[in-house]
Amino acid sequence: MKKLVGIVCILLVIFIGMFMYQREEIQSVVTASEVASIEQYISQIYMWKEVTDDALPAFEDINTAPEKWTWEVVKKNLNNYDEITYEQIQQKAKELFGEAFTQVFPKEGNENFTYDQEQDLYQATGIELDSDNDAFLLNTIQKTKEGYTVEIVEYIEDYSEELNVETEAVDEPDAVEEAEFTIHIKNIQGEEITQVKNTEGKDKIIEQVKANIEKFSKKTIYLEQQEGEENGEIVKCVRSVSAPV
Repeated sequence: MKKLVGIVCILLVIFIGMFMYQREEIQSVVTASEVASIEQYISQIYMWKEVTDDALPAFEDINTAPEKWTWEVVKKNLNNYDEITYEQIQQKAKELFGEAFTQVFPKEGNENFTYDQEQDLYQATGIELDSDNDAFLLNTIQKTKEGYTVEIVEYIEDYSEELNVETEAVDEPDAVEEAEFTIHIKNIQGEEITQVKNTEGKDKIIEQVKANIEKFSKKTIYLEQQEGEENGEIVKCVRSVSAPV
């Protein structure tokens, strides 16, 4: 009888272990809607290299992230650029970076927002972009207890040839839409890796990046989940970003 009880206990432990393992596996599955949401969020915080030095800098904690990048991200996600209140700037930062974000925007303004003392309002400073489009694609996503660990591949789409077409066809705007030109695909070190015709579309660019993936830099982004105020929506916020590999 004792032997039978022992066997039953062992089987029970095995069953519970299998159940917990299956449950963990199910919970680790990332759905298509989660992938879309993660890509959308990273797009919100992904900047331009010529403006912030790195489209997405590496940092160990969101509160140690470069301030120029931090406030440019906030600026990018504000609807109004001309008359912004101090509260709007701080609130948008909390929405993007979560409650753990403790950086305080300077009352006197900075290079991202100029302060109008008479109106007690801020105005977003202008930025000048070049012909390079800083881009990324999702490589891997792992679900964690806190949120997600996401690896992205970074690359640059060089549209300088399009600018040449626009300059040459200044009196013929329709010719620009019909013109074929080459998009030079580079890594973030500026080395050209491959080329794609503009007529081939975005899918072809992604296909070529994946085909040459070992030639591009990767970064790991650690995202946390936190409950939103509306309908219990899950808001993802970045906790840290690893150095490129």
